[in-house]
Amino acid sequence: MMNRFENKIALVTGSSQGIGEACALRLAKEGADIILNGRKFDERGEELIAEIEKMGRRVKFLAADVSKTKDVIKLIDDAVAVFGSLDILVNNAGLEKKADFWEVTEEDYDIVMDTNLKGIFFGIQAFVKYCKREKRAGTIINMSSVHEEIVFPHFSAYCASKGAMKMLTRNLATELAPLNIRINNVAPGAVTTPINQDLLNNKEQLEKLLDNIPMRRMGKVEDVAAVVAFLASDEAGYVTGSTYFVDGGLTYHYEEQ
Repeated sequence: MMNRFENKIALVTGSSQGIGEACALRLAKEGADIILNGRKFDERGEELIAEIEKMGRRVKFLAADVSKTKDVIKLIDDAVAVFGSLDILVNNAGLEKKADFWEVTEEDYDIVMDTNLKGIFFGIQAFVKYCKREKRAGTIINMSSVHEEIVFPHFSAYCASKGAMKMLTRNLATELAPLNIRINNVAPGAVTTPINQDLLNNKEQLEKLLDNIPMRRMGKVEDVAAVVAFLASDEAGYVTGSTYFVDGGLTYHYEEQ
C-alpha cells in the first residue's frame, strides 16, 4: 500500500473500537503516525498500539472525554505536543440514545449534543487556531451518519446532532478554505460495529434492514475507513464541504419499517 501519509500525523477520536479503530489502522498502514483517543485507556488501546507499532509507525493514546469542551481543547493541544505537529483530525467519537421523543430527558439530549456536536465544534476550533497560528494546512473529517439526511424515529437528538454537523461542515468549508483547511463528512449507513450488536442478533430486524439496502449487506468498518483515508489525502485536495455516503445505496432507497 502506498504511503500517502508519510510524515503526517493524525488524531482519531473515539478510536478504541469500531470505525475509529479501522480509521486509525488504515491511516497508519498508509504511513501516518497516529494519536488514538478514548474516554479511558484499556486493553483495546494496548492492542491497537501494538498493532500500529508493528507497522513501524509512532502511536500514542490520549484519554479524553470529547463531550467536555475543556477536555477536547486540551486533547487537541496535547495531540500537537505528542509528535510536535498535527495534520489530520478525524472526529469519529459519537453516541446515540434511543427513546420516544416525548420521553427524551434533558440529560440524554445534552450528552448526545455535547458529544456529537459541541465537542466537535470546539475541537475543530482548537485545531483551526493551531493551524492558523503555525500557518499550516489541515484536513478535518467528521464522522456523520446517513441520518444527517434521512429520518430515524426514536433518535431525535441524534438526528438533530448529525443534521447540525452537515450544516457546520458546509459553513466551515467556505470559512476555512482561505486558510488551506479542508473539511468533509463521511456518513456511514448500516455498518457492522459494536453499537449495532443488538440489530445483528435480531434476524427479523436485520432482514428488514437488508431489504432497504440495494447491495443487500451491512457495511464493514474498512469500507468507511477507505473513504476517510481518501478524504484525508492530497488526492482529495479539491474536495471540501461534502458528505460522502458509505451506505450500500441505503440513503435514497430508504423506507421506515
